Amino acid sequence: MKLSLVSKKNNPNKQLIKNSWDNADLIIEYLNLLEVEYVFGVPGGAIEPMYNALSRYQGKGPKIIVARHEAGAAFMAEGYARETGKLGVCCATTGPGATNLLTGVASAYVDNIPMLVITAQTPLPKFGRNALQESSCTAIDTVGIFRHCTRYNTLVSHTEQLNAKLISAIMAAFRVPAGPSHISIPSDILRASSSTSELTQADKLVHDFALTDNAAVHKLMDILKKTKRVALFLGKGCGSAIEPIMEFAELTRSPIITGPAGKRWINGFHPLYRGVFGFAGHKSAEETIKDKTIDLLLAIGTPITELGTGGWQSHLLNEKLVHIDSAIEHFSRSPMARLHVCGDIKSVFEQLNADIILGLKWGRKWNAPDPVKQNYLAHHIPSNDHGYQIRLNDPASCYSNQVPLKPQKVVTKFAKKIPSEFRVHIDAGNAWAWFTHYFHRSSAKGHYHIAMGFGSMGWAIGASIGNSFGSKQPAVCITGDGSYLMAGQEITVALQHQLPVIFVVLNDGALGMVKHGQKLGNAEEVGFELPEINYAKMAEAMGIMGITVATPAELNNIDWRELGKRNAPTLINLIIDPNEVPPMGQRVKGLGDSSATPGG
Repeated sequence: MKLSLVSKKNNPNKQLIKNSWDNADLIIEYLNLLEVEYVFGVPGGAIEPMYNALSRYQGKGPKIIVARHEAGAAFMAEGYARETGKLGVCCATTGPGATNLLTGVASAYVDNIPMLVITAQTPLPKFGRNALQESSCTAIDTVGIFRHCTRYNTLVSHTEQLNAKLISAIMAAFRVPAGPSHISIPSDILRASSSTSELTQADKLVHDFALTDNAAVHKLMDILKKTKRVALFLGKGCGSAIEPIMEFAELTRSPIITGPAGKRWINGFHPLYRGVFGFAGHKSAEETIKDKTIDLLLAIGTPITELGTGGWQSHLLNEKLVHIDSAIEHFSRSPMARLHVCGDIKSVFEQLNADIILGLKWGRKWNAPDPVKQNYLAHHIPSNDHGYQIRLNDPASCYSNQVPLKPQKVVTKFAKKIPSEFRVHIDAGNAWAWFTHYFHRSSAKGHYHIAMGFGSMGWAIGASIGNSFGSKQPAVCITGDGSYLMAGQEITVALQHQLPVIFVVLNDGALGMVKHGQKLGNAEEVGFELPEINYAKMAEAMGIMGITVATPAELNNIDWRELGKRNAPTLINLIIDPNEVPPMGQRVKGLGDSSATPGG
C-alpha cells in the first residue's frame, strides 16, 4: 500500500486523512508533522503493526532504530529529545517489552524530558484469557505500571479514541513540567482503519503556555532595590534563559554557583563562577552560600533535588532564597523561600535587567567586595591552571603522572582535550563525582549531560547514541565498568548506524560507588567486585575499534578529533586507580540521615 498526504491546496490549514490509512499510519503522520526523525524500540508480535507502518514510510517518515534492549531504546529516545527539543519516541511490544521500557521512561519523567511511549497490547478479544504476554488490566497491567512515571497514561480501547488520546499525549509531553506520555494500544486497534478525517496542526500540538507572574517579578524588583549583594544558584532548567541570566550576574556582579546538572550552562572559567554546590561540589561554592555579606540568593530553574542541594542544606534553603522557575511543582520543595516567582525564566530576567540598567543609569552601584574570591585568589589557584575561580579538592592529583592513572588527572585532561562541540554524557556511578568536581571547560552551550534525577546505570550509553542521532555530532559516553556490563550491547547500535560515539569505560574492576560508599559509610564491604576484563578486546570482537589507555602518555595521545571523524564508534578501556576515593562524602552522609527534610 503506497501512502501519500492528500493535497492541501484547497485548505492549507487542514491535513486530510486517506481512507486507506490504519491507526498505525495515523501515528506516523503525526510524528511527521512534529518532524520526529527516529522511533527507537524493539520489534515484537503485538507491536508489529507499528513497524509495518514505519516500514511503509521509510524514506519519508521516521527511521526505525532497533535497540538491543527496550530500556536502551527509552534512553536513546531521551537523549534524542534532550539534544533536539523534539519529541523522543520509543515503542515496545506487550508484556516484558513494555516493562523493559520502564526504567528509561522513569528516568525521562524525573528529568522532565518530552517523550511519546507507545506499547502494544494483545488483541482486545484476548483480554482476560491469559494470552501470551497479556498485559491488560486483568493480567500484568502495564498501564497501571506506567501510571506513576508519565505525564499522560492511557489504554486505547476503541479506534475512535486514538486521535484524541494521541493529541492529548503529545500535548501533555510538552507541558510544563514536561515528561513522557504513554499510550497502550491493542494490536487489532493498531491494524484497524483510522476513523479520523483530519490531523491537528503541529503548532497546536506543541505550544508554550508558560505565563509569568508579573506581580511576583515586581516584588522581586522591590527586594533587589534594597539588596547590596546577590548570589545566583543555577539549575538544569536555565538553558533557554542563560544569556539574560548572565547579563544579570554581570550587571550586579553576582557570584554564581550551580547544581551538578546546572553546570552545563556556565563557562567554567567565568570570573563570577564559584563552582558546584551539592554532590561532589566545591569549597568555594559552599563558602559563597555561607557568605554573610550575601543578602539574597536567587535559585533559578532548579527542582531542588537532594544531590543538587547537598541534601537540602539550610545554608541554601532559607529566608534569603528567591526561587524562580517555570514549574510550579518545584516550589513545593522550597516552602521556606522569601519569594516564589513562577513563569518564563527568560522573560523574568529580561524584565529584571531592564530595571537594573535603569537603576545603574541613575547611580545605583553593585560593587560590594567578594571575600570568597579574595580569599581564593590569595591562597588557592593551582599553579598550572590560572583560569579557575573555584577551589578544587586535591589539585595536585590533576597533574599526577602515577600509574594507575588518577581519575582527577583523567577528567582534567578530558576537560582540556575534548572538543567543545562534542556532546558529553556522564553515567551514574563514580563518574558523577569525578566529572562534577573536575570537569570544567569554557563551552557553555549545554553539551554536558548528566541524569541525576533517577540515577539509572547505563543511561549515558543509550542517551549518547540518541544524542548523536539528533545532533549529527560526535558524542562521548563516560561510563563505568559496572554500567557497561549492564548495557554495553547498545554500542552495536552505534556500529550499525555508523555513529561517531566514543565510549570511555572507567575500568577499576568494581562497582565503584558501592565500593567507596561502603568504606566511607563504615558498612560491610561486600558485593562490589567485578572481574578483570579488557573492554577494548570485547569491542574488537564486535568489529569496533578498541583502545586501552593505562599511562599518562597514552592518555595524552588520545586524538579526539580523529575519533570524532570516524563513521563508527570507538571504545576506550581506561584503567584508573581503584583506590582513589571520589568526592562523594555528602552522598554517603545523606544515605545515613533519615531525618533530612527540605529546608531542615
